[in-house]
Amino acid sequence: MADRRKIIYYKDELNDEFSTAVIVPKKIDENWNYGGRGFVWNLLHFFIYRIVAVPIAWSYLKLKFAHKIVNRQAIASCKNQSFFVYGNHTNVFADPLVPTFVCWPKDAMVIVHPNNVSIPVLGRFLPYVGALPLPDNLKAGRNFMETIKFHVEKKRAVVIYPEAHIWPFYTKIRNFPDSSFKYPVEHGTPVFCFTNVYKKRKFFKTPRMVTYIDGPFFADPALSPKENRSFLRNMVFNAMCGRSKLNEVEMIKYVKMENDEK
Repeated sequence: MADRRKIIYYKDELNDEFSTAVIVPKKIDENWNYGGRGFVWNLLHFFIYRIVAVPIAWSYLKLKFAHKIVNRQAIASCKNQSFFVYGNHTNVFADPLVPTFVCWPKDAMVIVHPNNVSIPVLGRFLPYVGALPLPDNLKAGRNFMETIKFHVEKKRAVVIYPEAHIWPFYTKIRNFPDSSFKYPVEHGTPVFCFTNVYKKRKFFKTPRMVTYIDGPFFADPALSPKENRSFLRNMVFNAMCGRSKLNEVEMIKYVKMENDEK
């Protein structure tokens, strides 16, 4: 039987992007309002996040992917404090939704590319459901770091996709740097990771998505901050690589191009 999987050729697993969305990103400068403060913002956040977004997200994940979370009790062990969560980036529509249920009942504040808040109409509402776009300049960077600190103090969960770029239905874990692990090291918080894998489903072309949670992982007090960034990154990477072996379906085959290929 012929192999009917779609094939995507890539050169650089750190920088290649395969999302089909074409969006002109907004500039996230010092005037960007990250929200989180004030009665009106929090009222809108509660309504849009809890009343509107959660039921829609739950319905979509269940109907489209028969979504299931495994080892949710790991998160419950740190329910009275803030923590950072790292996940693999393999689905355009599901990835913004999964953190809500991984971190439930905590609010999930998700660090995103500015593209996400630049989507026409929908992008205006995403900050109210936890989207924290990466800053474009130094002044905005200070606001961003203050916002992260604010949410940590509020004992919320902060979610990061360290692979940065979406590779739809990718069944392995791409190499990623340790730069984003500076946040849990700086704030002294636990770290979790989740790995979305795809399982076979009878009578459905779309596979089932199962999310596996691992952690908590903690920085080593004997190491320097720089060493702990690498230490936490390696623990998360190894856990995610182990879970990725549970994939049963390869919807898209990714093939690395040689240097002399065009």
